[in-house]
Amino acid sequence: MSNILVVDDEAGIRELLQEILFDEGHQVRLAENAVDARLSFEQNSPDLVLLDIWMPDTDGITLLKEWAAGGKIHMPVIMMSGHGTIDTAVEATKIGAFDFLEKPIALQKLLHTVGRALKQGAGRSKHTSSFSILGKSPVIMDLQQRLQQLARSRAPILLLGEQGSPFDLAAQLLHPADAPWVAPEDMAWLATSPFDFLPKAEGGTLFLKEIANLGKLEQRGLSLLISRLEKHNVRLFCSSCQALAQRVAEHAFDADLYQMLSAISLSLPSLREHRDDIPEIAKRLLLALVEAKETSPKVFNTAALNALRLYDWPLNWGQLQNVVRTLAMTSLADEISAQDVKHVLAQFEPDSVPASSSAFSFDLPLREARDEFERLYFEHHLAKAEGNMSRIADTVGLERTHLYRKLKQLDIKFSRKSD
Repeated sequence: MSNILVVDDEAGIRELLQEILFDEGHQVRLAENAVDARLSFEQNSPDLVLLDIWMPDTDGITLLKEWAAGGKIHMPVIMMSGHGTIDTAVEATKIGAFDFLEKPIALQKLLHTVGRALKQGAGRSKHTSSFSILGKSPVIMDLQQRLQQLARSRAPILLLGEQGSPFDLAAQLLHPADAPWVAPEDMAWLATSPFDFLPKAEGGTLFLKEIANLGKLEQRGLSLLISRLEKHNVRLFCSSCQALAQRVAEHAFDADLYQMLSAISLSLPSLREHRDDIPEIAKRLLLALVEAKETSPKVFNTAALNALRLYDWPLNWGQLQNVVRTLAMTSLADEISAQDVKHVLAQFEPDSVPASSSAFSFDLPLREARDEFERLYFEHHLAKAEGNMSRIADTVGLERTHLYRKLKQLDIKFSRKSD
């Protein structure tokens, strides 16, 4: 049984909708204006809202915008109007409405639209709760609205962001309930059997991470896979921490495939861009570990939360999760302190000076000293980027062909990890 909120200033319409929906087995609450709608919305958390546009105090579009700005559209909203226009329907959909019904509403049209909305809403509410852990700051609310605006699109979606960004949470926000979620770790199958995972993901989501590292054969397989998505009703999400346009310019990524994937692309904000959310995120992550009985009951004190908020989080969401888990497992007291936080964060900091730098001699001739410095310099960046040649090339400002030549010249061993 679903909980439906009907908002309309006309008593006859409210009561008619209540009777119809009640006969279909739903629980129905009524509101005659925006004031009553806000109160019922907060108290009862409806599974679906039928919202009239023309109301005397606050119109439905304004109320929808208010809910959207507060990140509260966790359920489908169906707009209703006796004076509907295409422009109004388009505006409502852009804000986050599921659909638009014109009065007088035909019975079958009403039941069909409500049924579709509730089916989609079941998946949305399930994953919105996971997405909500990212916070309530304007940048996160903006991201959520942009994602929900893509709910009815079946085109591939490319998610971009820094290393450690919550790509999976963003994709899961649009993943339908009880549908397959397929996220292969190894991408070698794209080169040999690119259609293998489509039957497994049918009606659901296929999530492929860090596609910038795909080889030529895997890229060709992905292009073939995209051509079959519609046949299997599969939504494809791809993620990348690297600049794909740069990879195309280096002839390391297929230009046609890039065009297909970048038709709909969305950038995820770094933790630094919404650092005020970090204390609440950390508290919720810690609470989840406590509730799962993975650690004894613990809390952060205010200074600890502030230390987490001020940190720059170069590895973003993934790093924050690891830090909170480490603090939960290793802190000795029930209250996690700022000193605990600083101690753990220090373990995640890369060494600022390579260990071998102590062997550097300033008494060498200039040519030898320069070669030795460059050797230490490139070894440092190889270790820091874990051998990712594209990232090293971007960091040091060299074309990859020049980078390879320089490493060979300096007799530095390396593997072409990202080729």
